[in-house]
Amino acid sequence: MSQSQQSDSTQPATWFASWFDTPYYPILYKDRNYREAQLFMDTLTHYLNLPEKATVLDLACGAGRHAIYLNQLGFKVTGIDLSANSIATAQRNANANLDFRVHDMREDFAQSYDAIFNLFTSFGYFDNDEDHLQTLLNIKNNLTEYGFGVIDFMNVNYVLNQLVPEEEKTIDGICFKLKRYLKDGFICKEIDFEDQGNAYHFTEKVRAFTLADFQELMEKAGIYLLDVFGDYKLKKFHKTESERLIMIFK
Repeated sequence: MSQSQQSDSTQPATWFASWFDTPYYPILYKDRNYREAQLFMDTLTHYLNLPEKATVLDLACGAGRHAIYLNQLGFKVTGIDLSANSIATAQRNANANLDFRVHDMREDFAQSYDAIFNLFTSFGYFDNDEDHLQTLLNIKNNLTEYGFGVIDFMNVNYVLNQLVPEEEKTIDGICFKLKRYLKDGFICKEIDFEDQGNAYHFTEKVRAFTLADFQELMEKAGIYLLDVFGDYKLKKFHKTESERLIMIFK
């Protein structure tokens, strides 16, 4: 798999296992729009008409911004993520109906849910598409009879049209130098910065899955795609103009 590394250390196994677990990941992305995320959850749960106290799995939950709000809406929520640091942060908000644990999405979730949400482009991280297929199978196999799966992914065509090849962002006194490009079917982002005299380099890699790619994977998984939307207000998906690719399935 692709490897990202700190310049003065041995290379860990995967870019996502290392980069997401650093203290720098939440710094770079600290400006994420929490209100937009909440409005999306309001719209999505209303559209799905989830029953009161429905069980929801937030798959690849990060520090739990969606899961925490879903719990506030009255749902019994579990958040899972591969990053131990993210889960430790999320777990501070745990209660009787909100729990978090470290888990790899390629492994069975060992419980059935009324809804399984995979949000904010938290899919497509693996080099091997069998791992993506296995993740879809896990979602399908861990839904209740009337449950829904939701994947909120980037619209690759839109992203590539809007791609900024090079950019610098200074956040909390750290200057992040970013490079973005398409390579071997992945949208890549190289991240370079220095902090306290140390130089760091990480690379994010996300498979450039189109709707057609997802449809092919879902067909293999025996999944039925119900609806496709193009933004967080659940407007119709447009191949080139929509910012998001939001898929609802069973």
